[in-house]
Amino acid sequence: MSTSFLEIVELPDGRIVLRRAEDEEMLVTLNFSDDAKAFLQGHHVEVAKAMLNIGVQMAGRLADGEIDHEDQQPHTLH
Repeated sequence: MSTSFLEIVELPDGRIVLRRAEDEEMLVTLNFSDDAKAFLQGHHVEVAKAMLNIGVQMAGRLADGEIDHEDQQPHTLH
């Protein structure tokens, strides 16, 4: 991925996206259900920011070779 600036945007339809600042193309899209938004008491944007921040950090570590992803065991995602 290029080193351009990334931005997190909440779209009018409620989706939260990560995209390059100079581009409309979405790199990642998060969509919280109404139940999840209610559970988070309106803090879904803050949760999305944290999720995307950690994801970008992890992608950077993988790209820099800090993490050897081929040696990791498969994970069950819940």
